[in-house]
Amino acid sequence: MPPLVTIMLFAAFGGIASAAFAVGFLWLREEQSAHLLPHLVSFATGALLGAACLALLPEAIKSAGPMRAGNVGLALLAGLGFFFIVEKLVLWWHSQSHAHEQARVQASGVLVLVGDSIHNALDGVLIAAAFLTSASLGFVTTLAVAAHEIPHRVGDFAILVHAGFSRVRALWLNLATGLASPLGALLAYFVLRQTTAILPYALAFAAAGFLYIALAGLVPDLHRRAEPRASILQVISIIAGVVVIAGAERLAGL
Repeated sequence: MPPLVTIMLFAAFGGIASAAFAVGFLWLREEQSAHLLPHLVSFATGALLGAACLALLPEAIKSAGPMRAGNVGLALLAGLGFFFIVEKLVLWWHSQSHAHEQARVQASGVLVLVGDSIHNALDGVLIAAAFLTSASLGFVTTLAVAAHEIPHRVGDFAILVHAGFSRVRALWLNLATGLASPLGALLAYFVLRQTTAILPYALAFAAAGFLYIALAGLVPDLHRRAEPRASILQVISIIAGVVVIAGAERLAGL
């Protein structure tokens, strides 16, 4: 299969299929989905950390070589700064959108759609950069993207419904934002293929995105439940996410 077709298919899986899978939560009773979602968030945290620390960063350092390993660290810091600024801009836009509560709620739905489109486009870029390095790395990156996108999409669906969208329209809009992922992958394929020297730093940037999402986005939510039983289950689910990524990387590399 041509590399571009592979990249587009996996990017579509990371962006669109994860949204479709999240739809399954709509058929569960509210208490069931409320019980499962925290475990899925914990698993996604482990998957992102595993992909960043066990796959993307080691490959970035290996590809850059010992003489340029410091540049990989700079790319990682730049990536963390970039995602911090993007999140700040989204939060600022949200706070400045409208003063009236109802208008603010409606605006939050639009923000979700815009933010998801940008987020999915970046996911597509990360998947393309990984596949241009190796097929096994692309597979692991796609798995990590899908793992964190599923709980993310479930939450976004709830926001869209709360903002006044019908459940059917919220579903289709949620799926439509996933199209940004293969589009981002397509753009990245043609750009990165011509400038392969920056691939190690693109991988470090991808690792930064995964680390930021896991540590700044998901972990604070996990800390909201501090009771011993919930904490133990969170740790187990995080470890499971890391183990699955490590196993997938090994299997893909065979």
